[in-house]
Amino acid sequence: MTAVLDAFRLDGRIALVTGSSAGIGHALAQGLAGAGATVVLNGRDQARLAAAATRLREAGAQQVHTACFDVTSSASIAPAIERIEREIGPIDILVNNAGMQRRAPLEQFAESDWHELMRTNLDSVFLVGQAVARHMIGRRRGKIINVCSVQSELGRPNIAPYTASKGAVKMLTKGMAIDWGPHGLQVNGLGPGYFKTELNEALADDEKFNAWLIGRTPSRRWGEVGDLMGAAVFLASDASAFVNGHVLYVDGGVTATL
Repeated sequence: MTAVLDAFRLDGRIALVTGSSAGIGHALAQGLAGAGATVVLNGRDQARLAAAATRLREAGAQQVHTACFDVTSSASIAPAIERIEREIGPIDILVNNAGMQRRAPLEQFAESDWHELMRTNLDSVFLVGQAVARHMIGRRRGKIINVCSVQSELGRPNIAPYTASKGAVKMLTKGMAIDWGPHGLQVNGLGPGYFKTELNEALADDEKFNAWLIGRTPSRRWGEVGDLMGAAVFLASDASAFVNGHVLYVDGGVTATL
């Protein structure tokens, strides 16, 4: 039994989590650190990153670093990944978490918002994933976790571009697994349901939506970010060594019911 539990440990491994100053990304970093990983937090605001790193250390994380760069800019990504590999160590685990939301009726959705959303939610997964995978391929090992969403499967009014971006992340995850699996990589998706984060603050404050969501969710509640930690550790660890191209939904059952 001990050997099975040991497969979930991440001691000696380095994990880069994009968009991890707060919310889901920060929780995922905390979960990986709790399993023994050295974590590298990423964001575009160095002050927020420093504060996030302090919170993780206060929560008991032993090894926490920060990497301030824009995940939508290939010019920023390449030198940042090289710096992490050189100064901290080889990236064993990548969590592509950075994301954003824009809500509007589709016929009113601004073209500029469409491009910004796609750059953040989709382009970043390709750009950071490719930059990190080039190192992983040479080592013939690596774990990539792309944060998908229940909107990778389901639609809702006024978020069609977000749904399009997360559906694309799901299929990009499968494509990465197909191309990079022969090189020893496992690439999977983590699909959160509705979680109480800054991204969903407006929804959580809407009494009508709140009642609808709880009634529709078999678990009868919103997700808490801590609910994602175990799934992230599983996908990042040797426990998932034969799991590839899969999306693990952590949604309280939302995708199981009409």
